[in-house]
Amino acid sequence: MTEPKESPPVGGITWARVCKECGQCHDGRDSHLFEYQDEVDDELVCHICLQPLLQPMDTPCGHTYCFQCLSNFLHDQDFCPVDRQRLQLQQCRASSLLVRNLLDKLAVLCPFHSECQQSMQRCELQPHLHNRCPAFRRLREEAERKKRPSWNELKGSKSDGDLADAKSTPIARTGQLHGPSEPGLVNPAFEEGEDDTPLRSSLVAEATVVELFREDPDEDLGLRIVGGKETPLGNIVIQEIVRDSLAARDGKLAPGDHILEVNDVSLASIPHIRAIAVLRQSCSRVRLTVMQEKGFKPRPEHLAQPSASPPSQSPNPNQNHGTIIQVTLVKRERSEPLGIKLIRKSEEPGVFILDLLPGGLAAKDGKLRNNDKVLGINGQDLRHGTPESAAQIIQACEMRVNFVVMRHPDLSEEGGEGQSRGARRVPEPQYFRRRSEYMKEPPVGFSSQEKTVSLKKEPRHSLGITIAGGRDCRSRLPVYITSVQPVGCLHRDGTIKTGDVLLSINGMDLTHLTYNEAVTILKTQAAQNTVTLQVIQTFAEEEEEQDGESRTREDIDTLEEPKEDDINWAPLWTRWLGLPSYIHWCRDIMLMKTNSESWGFSIVGGYEESRGQQPFFIKTIVPGTPAHFDGRLKCGDEIVAVNGVTTVGMNNSSLIPMLKLQKNKVTLTVVSWPGSLV
Repeated sequence: MTEPKESPPVGGITWARVCKECGQCHDGRDSHLFEYQDEVDDELVCHICLQPLLQPMDTPCGHTYCFQCLSNFLHDQDFCPVDRQRLQLQQCRASSLLVRNLLDKLAVLCPFHSECQQSMQRCELQPHLHNRCPAFRRLREEAERKKRPSWNELKGSKSDGDLADAKSTPIARTGQLHGPSEPGLVNPAFEEGEDDTPLRSSLVAEATVVELFREDPDEDLGLRIVGGKETPLGNIVIQEIVRDSLAARDGKLAPGDHILEVNDVSLASIPHIRAIAVLRQSCSRVRLTVMQEKGFKPRPEHLAQPSASPPSQSPNPNQNHGTIIQVTLVKRERSEPLGIKLIRKSEEPGVFILDLLPGGLAAKDGKLRNNDKVLGINGQDLRHGTPESAAQIIQACEMRVNFVVMRHPDLSEEGGEGQSRGARRVPEPQYFRRRSEYMKEPPVGFSSQEKTVSLKKEPRHSLGITIAGGRDCRSRLPVYITSVQPVGCLHRDGTIKTGDVLLSINGMDLTHLTYNEAVTILKTQAAQNTVTLQVIQTFAEEEEEQDGESRTREDIDTLEEPKEDDINWAPLWTRWLGLPSYIHWCRDIMLMKTNSESWGFSIVGGYEESRGQQPFFIKTIVPGTPAHFDGRLKCGDEIVAVNGVTTVGMNNSSLIPMLKLQKNKVTLTVVSWPGSLV
């Protein structure tokens, strides 16, 4: 069998030499290089490198330099380069947001302009390279092809024909937002036709700065996060916005946002526990730099494919999660009320229609109905919004108000009067009692250990533990210990710890129970003279910090222990990753689309030469795609099977063709753990 021919390097540049942020070749300690289209104002130029400022820093004496330039200069000197006043780096501060925004908007050319003639704002260059530049993508794919084990090495019995077919399948990818591209990062959101013509236009990602202000410096931001350098995700990603939290009230952050910096502290390539420490720091103002996916750019009309529009414009009545409907209401005057009552539900995020007032504009129109879930109004995403934010959008509208709503099939049939106002889709009947059938190892660096405690006690004495979880809770967690009371029997023994998952008591299995069932059995068995309790404890490998700020074991324990008044405490996201497969509870999620649509999610994981076999995780969900509108997939979810076929043992070359072959429908079996709360 002949190996596919490799294209020559672009201008002699190789993947190892090219900078993954600016696309140029330079020494690691040097500043990034850009090709600017226009003359740059002298006020925006660094006095050391004489180039437009990068990460500008202001000195107390009133001068501004690139952070890298100033850092290198002050490594050998102790004065300002311009006026020679005494200066130390810690005395300098990041320049104002206005200056940084002006610099971010400078127009630059793609460094691979011999193949890619694109120009863009400077802040958009890195997303362009990793998501849209064909030359940069080719360099990355050639490097991964050299490192990737062959199909035969993984499967052992494939023919040359199968191997050639797997290698020839077009694979599109996105790169890491910071640092080098990750092996195993793939993106089914970028699908290609048989003639290699993209069915979707380029994906838009923007770096955004969000500032949150809190009266109580210790108030939670209301974010659940996943990721970290010790996990396949690499970056720190927002999994969920907690309802009624500071972040939810602000409304600018969204699930899937990648957090790049917090108060000018980079979260690139740091462990999950360190990111938690940075995000939980006590302060009144929190400044977050995030990378946000904005969806796909509209394609030129002459290239547009039929049905390539978002579900809001092409409703699919067979959509598994409900029918997407677009409704436009036209007001006679701007102040005319629509006659809609909006509510939120405790069991599901988002905004729902509670009632349509008789005689109101919406009731007369007749297209909106009670219990419709509002996905968007006039292009504003409300999938995780609030009734208050929806009301503000409606009030700001002129004459036309465009609704995109989801209607569940059981509520759109005749006879809906019998449905209660709080009715919702009934979960899959097998969901609560379904053990995982897919055996696999935890991610590299994560493990668990079973522990058994047998003790004799007086029947009236309490075990002294509190629990949470249960298979009926929102995240379908196993029952776990939230506290070990100082007065109880288990505290004196010292084996049982906060965060341990309960397996059994006196031989009675606790792993499949709801919360109330577990409480009942624990109380009954604790009344015995002899109690044997079996639990499982998980471990996450603590990686050494590169900057010398390694955390002590006590610091880590402090971050993971519940606060005194925290009644909703749960272990960090990384602690769940170490659980063995028999503890996992799986969920089947069926997505549907048209031939020309992408599924709309990116994944990381699979076989990596440096780390071996890794699980596949959802890293990004693209706005305006089936995965986004379905609403059940979350960043950090682990894909354990596709259409019933396990992903264990797969690498990119085997999983991507499987996803691409599913033209209209795919069933993903996923395991979902709640992100760490900050």
